[in-house]
Amino acid sequence: MGGKIGTDVELAAGLLRSGKPVGLPTETVYGLAANGLDPNAISQIFEIKNRPFFDPLILHVASIQQAMEFTHSWSEEAKQLAAAFWPGPLTLVLPKNNLVPDLVTSGNPTVAVRIPNHSIALELLQQLDFPLAAPSANPFGYVSPTTAMHVFDQLGDKVPYILDGGPCMRGLESTIVACLPNQQPKILRLGSISVHEISMVIGEIDESLTQNSNPSAPGQLDQHYSPYCKLEALENLTFAQTQLPTTAKKAILLFSKTKIQNQLVDIDNFTPKIDKFYLSENGDTNQAAQQLFSMLRQFDALKYTHVWFEWAPETGLGRAINDRLRRAAAKR
Repeated sequence: MGGKIGTDVELAAGLLRSGKPVGLPTETVYGLAANGLDPNAISQIFEIKNRPFFDPLILHVASIQQAMEFTHSWSEEAKQLAAAFWPGPLTLVLPKNNLVPDLVTSGNPTVAVRIPNHSIALELLQQLDFPLAAPSANPFGYVSPTTAMHVFDQLGDKVPYILDGGPCMRGLESTIVACLPNQQPKILRLGSISVHEISMVIGEIDESLTQNSNPSAPGQLDQHYSPYCKLEALENLTFAQTQLPTTAKKAILLFSKTKIQNQLVDIDNFTPKIDKFYLSENGDTNQAAQQLFSMLRQFDALKYTHVWFEWAPETGLGRAINDRLRRAAAKR
């Protein structure tokens, strides 16, 4: 039986207390939330998403104090990052304690935790006496949802209730930073907080962005966030590729209207024309990040079969945008 979309936080809280999953708005993307201390509830997340059990989940909490209830051995850098960016799109990977089920962490001795910066999510978390495990609310490997309707369209028959918090303000998942004892902090996933912003708080930081056999954080698989259309970088577009069968519906996703960085072919003079879309009107990486997942979903909704994309500039959130495009183009 299909679920509903609404804004009843008390209804959502009741469902979560009874072990049911709920669609959860955050500032980054919509999550599929369940009681993060209940293995039966958590297992429903993996089943609904068809998510492999080796891919760990993020625990969403209401406060730094609650985060500390499920973790230990906070470094000075972890404390500084939490103070600077929580609530917000930063996830910290920290040593977990025994309250956290191994199902959440895929057997890792660490857990990913964050405080979302969304009024509805925070109101819900404050009504509960447990954290919420909440990966993105989409089938595993597909494009992350940034509206309640995105969740309903794909998971509505499996999720009893979806809280509607409007379009996500960020549109790109949280940045994940590991802060472990006797180790230098390390970025495990690029996201809505730039590397520069992180380094302004704790100094230069290393990165470890891809792990396929045993990821220590979500978003590290080299193929992820993928639409159904064939997605390729614009520099791979040749004139021969434009002569695809007439049944092929083709589009180009440009970063902005202001500049085309990698124009190796004259895309304006193809016959027939190739439809053009833009992530940002004026080259704003924040706007482009917010638009990215909605745009990829739009290509599938409009039945495009082939889409070529322009890379974002490697500044600000451009690196995170390119990270998602690179993984989305690694077709399953």
